[in-house]
Amino acid sequence: MAGNTAVVVIGGGYAGVMAANRLTKREGVDVTLVNPRPSFVDRIRLHQFVNGSHDGVTEYGRLLASGVRLVVDTVAEIDAAGRSLALASGDTLTYDYLIYAVGSMSAEVRVPGGAEFAYPLGGWEQARRLRDAVEAAPAAAPLTVVGSGTTGLETAAELAEAGRKVTLVCGELLAPSLHPSARRSVAKRLARLGVTVVEGPGARVAEVTRDAVVLADGRELASAVTVWTAGFTVPDLAVRSGLSTDAVGRLLTDETLTSVDDERVVAAGDAAAPSGLPYRMSCQAAVQLGPQAAETVLSRIADERPARVEVGFAAQCLSLGRRAGLLQLAEKDDTVKKQYVAGRAGALVKEMICRGIPWQLRYEARKPGVRTWWSKDAGREALVATGGRPATRRAEAPAVAEQVA
Repeated sequence: MAGNTAVVVIGGGYAGVMAANRLTKREGVDVTLVNPRPSFVDRIRLHQFVNGSHDGVTEYGRLLASGVRLVVDTVAEIDAAGRSLALASGDTLTYDYLIYAVGSMSAEVRVPGGAEFAYPLGGWEQARRLRDAVEAAPAAAPLTVVGSGTTGLETAAELAEAGRKVTLVCGELLAPSLHPSARRSVAKRLARLGVTVVEGPGARVAEVTRDAVVLADGRELASAVTVWTAGFTVPDLAVRSGLSTDAVGRLLTDETLTSVDDERVVAAGDAAAPSGLPYRMSCQAAVQLGPQAAETVLSRIADERPARVEVGFAAQCLSLGRRAGLLQLAEKDDTVKKQYVAGRAGALVKEMICRGIPWQLRYEARKPGVRTWWSKDAGREALVATGGRPATRRAEAPAVAEQVA
């Protein structure tokens, strides 16, 4: 390919930053990162930002390689045939290769009153709005957190540790992604923090009002601020652009993360669905998928065959306030084990992991291409072979992801 190769990365989250930095290892590649904000949002810290114990953002200058150009804008549409991007500002970007790393966000709150009165926590703007609402609420006001995935558990614990009166509405089961033994440990910690846990039949939200949460069984819980963490989805950019997606709106790719529609479009992170069998929405998957998406692009530039994606999980980790946490060990295929680390040790491990993520991003910026230690799920290939590829979906309204980030 004559001249420099232009590669645009859409999305400056964990996967996008890793991908952009990895691309700089090859000379002759012009790398542009498009992101709607001028700063990196550390999403795994947003519950801390709400409570005032972390800033939640880092300047891109500390994370991006010097060869990456940052464009602060939003991509309105992808013209894959024309290899161009229409930006919200009215500008246009052209590319030779595109990495689609738009991430995930809170799903639409569909219960009556939810859109008006609930506070989702899936992004920076939502976190700022929630923080303002919490700070404006009287110290003794009841707060309700809906959803007991990682985000819900961490937010409920963070607020309760600060002395807030918190109710956690779980639906059927508290912390469903954890092993029962780890789940019991979480329940004990929440009880010590004074969190009221509502679960079981009838514990689904039927309505949100200005000052209450109404459950399916008719119970009404007083709530000055209702935090909504029950479900994540992805932006609909791929759907709007006519690209093939799964039912949630994630870009459908093969096992090299290449779009099934166009070999010049590669996906990474929460919005990627390789073989229609996406990985759990998580930072853990994103930091592995980002550099591998970049390697797929670099292989194509070199006219080489891209490698199949290799992602392995090790654990789920969550903070339960500043003084306790939990590390749920897992198999490489993300199946949870019985073993876990809890209490103060769990908090130390969680904090070490959180601090390690920006370090990984900076390391990739300094030494692009050196990091190759992601692990492989040996059963992935068999799963793909037996699971098959679902029918592609074009221009459909995305559904809610079953497993939250």
